[in-house]
Amino acid sequence: MRWLLLFAFTLAACAKGPDADLPAIGSARSLGAEWALVNEQAAQGHLTPAYVQSMRKRLRQQLQTEASSLTRPDTGYGQEIRALLAEPDAAAPGELRGHTDKLKQIEDSLESA
Repeated sequence: MRWLLLFAFTLAACAKGPDADLPAIGSARSLGAEWALVNEQAAQGHLTPAYVQSMRKRLRQQLQTEASSLTRPDTGYGQEIRALLAEPDAAAPGELRGHTDKLKQIEDSLESA
């Protein structure tokens, strides 16, 4: 009976690890890529300032939600999401894509594990 309980607790602990954070990692990566695209299009004058401001606000809020939902915020992907959130609103698209590229690498490695 003890072994069964120990196994159940071990299994529950595993479910709360990086695998449980995969959806948040993927979402944060996608949000960062969208933010980079907004900044790129804004720099080219293709978007109105009001649209850019509202998109940046929405993207930042959603990124914050994803960061808050992590079961393991002390991991590399948690740090990368926080680094993305620390970027200024008008961050260079290349900087934002650097964070999303790292998140993609982490996401791929977790999916293949």
